[in-house]
Amino acid sequence: MIITKSFVYEPGEHEAEKASNSYLMSLIALIAGLPLPIVNLFATLFFYIGNRKGSFFVRWHCTQALLSQLSMLIMNSFGFWWTISIIFTEETLSNRFIAYIITVFLFNLTEFIATIYTAINTRKGLHVEWWFYGNLTNLICKD
Repeated sequence: MIITKSFVYEPGEHEAEKASNSYLMSLIALIAGLPLPIVNLFATLFFYIGNRKGSFFVRWHCTQALLSQLSMLIMNSFGFWWTISIIFTEETLSNRFIAYIITVFLFNLTEFIATIYTAINTRKGLHVEWWFYGNLTNLICKD
């Protein structure tokens, strides 16, 4: 799922810190705005906008973090509004809802662990590509 390798060039200390911070931004936003799934996306988006003219290493990792938060927004929003509809309407709990919430929980847990792992290794100057997001980021970011 995660591929860790050395980057084409050795990123400087400042670059490694900014790239690592792109992942940490989503974790900080998670703590601040837990019930609202869009807070993580906005925090990562603003960090991306602030660093989009940075080095390729920083830009690449900001893009990968942003893409992962975009998919998290979609999954979490659907689960959030489904839960709200169960609470405030006549809809009842179903096996589909429980299965979806379990899936979302596992997806969030996996993303949380992967984000911590990636932030630590990116801070060391290593290039970490996530499955699916890494390939998509390679298509978006050109050197």
